[in-house]
Order: sequence, then structure tokens, then C-alpha cells
Amino acid sequence: MNEQEPFDKQSLSEHLAELRSCLLISMAAVAVGFGIAYSWIRPIADWFFKPLVTVLPEEKHLIFTSYQEGFFFI
Repeated sequence: MNEQEPFDKQSLSEHLAELRSCLLISMAAVAVGFGIAYSWIRPIADWFFKPLVTVLPEEKHLIFTSYQEGFFFI
């Protein structure tokens, strides 16, 4: 976008082109953030469940009662 051109002087197609570029940049940022977070899933899960695992009795494990619960922390 030309910085000297005010918004009310832009045509609809120019507004849509700018919106498209902003959406593409946002989607790329979300994808990169997801990739970084997914690569750290084990340390995050270990940190998150550490208080619960320390109070569990010996030889007991966490049990997920529905299918989707297991996908939260792979």
C-alpha cells in the first residue's frame, strides 16, 4: 500500500488486496507458531502434568476417558 494514499481514496479492489495480504501473513504466523509449539509438546506436557504425576500412587498411570483427550498431549 502506498503510505501517502488515504484509505478513503482506495478502490474496493485495493482494500481487498490489502486484506488478502494481511490474512496471508497472519495465517503464516499462526502456522509457524503451531509448528514451534508442536515441537515442544513433550516438555510442555511434562511440565503441565508434573504436579499430578508426583501425587499419583506407585505404578498408576494417567487414564484418558475419551478419544480426544489423548490428542491434547501426545
